[in-house]
Amino acid sequence: MKKNIIIVLLVLILPILAYMFLSAGSGSDMGSVDAKTTKPQIIKFTSAMCLDCQTMNKIMKEIYPQYQDRIALTEIHVQDNKPETQDWIKKYNVTLVPTIILMNSQGQQVRRIEGAVDRNVFEGYLKELK
Repeated sequence: MKKNIIIVLLVLILPILAYMFLSAGSGSDMGSVDAKTTKPQIIKFTSAMCLDCQTMNKIMKEIYPQYQDRIALTEIHVQDNKPETQDWIKKYNVTLVPTIILMNSQGQQVRRIEGAVDRNVFEGYLKELK
């Protein structure tokens, strides 16, 4: 009888624990947009289920390390049901993922990218960012 109870508890609790672990690991922000920063910023709205997002994630992983000292990055997973995520989506009027917003060091939006772009094009945008 005790063995059955343990099995039932494991079947019920393990998926909940796995969900909590994965949700905490994916975190909404890799950084935070700071209005006081003097660095240019990238705000990337993404989703795990989006093929274009996966393409842009791959490009970002290749390119961003060269710029991480000079450009701040915030990554927002739109599938998070957190109130702050919804606030970001409304603030930047995001209707499509991936959406990448490039902001200059004064906090002004200088470019908005919706959908996937070529690696060289994206790197050119980052080089222009001041």
